Amino acid sequence: MNKRLGLGFTCVILAATTACGNSKETTASKEQPKSKEGKTVVTVSLKESNPYYEAAAKKFKEKYPDIDVQIQSFKQPGEERVDNEKYIKTTNTALLSGKGADMIEVTGLPVDKYVNQQLLLNMSDMLDLDKTVNKSDLQTNVLDAMKLNGGLYTMPASFFLRAFVGDGDALQKANVKVDDKSWNWKQFEEIARKLVQQTASGKERRFALGNEQPEVILQEWVVDSYGQFIDRATRKAKFDSPAFTDLLRQVKKLYDDKIMTAQPMDNERPLFYSERIFSPADFIKGPYTKLSNPKLLQKPHPEGKTGGVRIITTSELAIQAKSEGKEEAWKFMAFLLSEEVQSSPYEERFSLLKSVNEKKLDELQKQTKGGAYKLEAGKTAKVSEEDFARFKQFLHTADRYADEDVKVLNIIYDEAEAFFSGQKSAEEVAKLIQNRTTTYLNE
Repeated sequence: MNKRLGLGFTCVILAATTACGNSKETTASKEQPKSKEGKTVVTVSLKESNPYYEAAAKKFKEKYPDIDVQIQSFKQPGEERVDNEKYIKTTNTALLSGKGADMIEVTGLPVDKYVNQQLLLNMSDMLDLDKTVNKSDLQTNVLDAMKLNGGLYTMPASFFLRAFVGDGDALQKANVKVDDKSWNWKQFEEIARKLVQQTASGKERRFALGNEQPEVILQEWVVDSYGQFIDRATRKAKFDSPAFTDLLRQVKKLYDDKIMTAQPMDNERPLFYSERIFSPADFIKGPYTKLSNPKLLQKPHPEGKTGGVRIITTSELAIQAKSEGKEEAWKFMAFLLSEEVQSSPYEERFSLLKSVNEKKLDELQKQTKGGAYKLEAGKTAKVSEEDFARFKQFLHTADRYADEDVKVLNIIYDEAEAFFSGQKSAEEVAKLIQNRTTTYLNE
């Protein structure tokens, strides 16, 4: 990476105390910087250039001509990719000093740590009081799921879903009923074993899950129960627990017993699989391309927990707590929740507005004439009105959000390999993961 940070991002980092260009220091009262035209400046720091925010800023300036939203990118022209470690370090320094941008992209950053240090603004009250935002139209299931310590500290540009799909024909043939609102991984195992046994004597052996190493499945199951192993509020790990060692043993036994496989499936279609639903159309395109009768399910989950579909957010913005332009920054944040912005052609994933998502689903349903939706290669999918009703239900009840830390997941992957290969016991691996994760979280 070019060692020069560049004038653009330097301006972002120093925006709260220094006006770039004329380089005149502000007064001791730390008044919000003004542009040459006398407009109040709101600085937005992004990891890299984003047409969605740039288009929104242009429209915002038309509505609020007295506020100048200045977007800067950390990634400089000519650089192949963002140096994430450097971005984290630079953002940490800026937030701790109170000299960072008014609004900061915090995707992939330790938001829980920033919240505990009171470095980010709690936007819950502002959202409740703002009359420009149509609260009844918000996907509150998403925003509520994102809250930390009862407050809303980040706002995504959009979101997508991680659903669980089962082979409806196989379930019906085996006369298996799945109560996906309450099932856990042990119940999933019982159902999976029954289905696999029924196909074991046939021409084509089926597996419950395939194409993934056990370490990857373990990571995914930990993410689905993230709060059980990582307390985001206190940044404490709980991997040295029976719940985690049981999970390790369960995953290994499912592979040992050939209920799941790491091998490519080819024609041996899995009985269940995880599907990324990036947009309304993906409710059909993904599942119906793989299975003739896909059954959309809630994933197995710990007892006492919800099984709602998992939410994955895209670019998240936060307002710095020490910003002198909190009100102006919030105006821009609220504007991002307007129908004008949420309908942007630059963002094709799920909107934070129910009306925008409903419109896309309704249009999709109109394209499904006579219950048939045209897929690629001349194939068609039979999608009923009940299926569309279920799509909408999944969208509006999705409430499993885990702001998982990639470093924690990497630690799990690295250490779990020794258990799945038989080199170490579940307790030994759990202890190593606990120690490494605790050390990292305390940094």
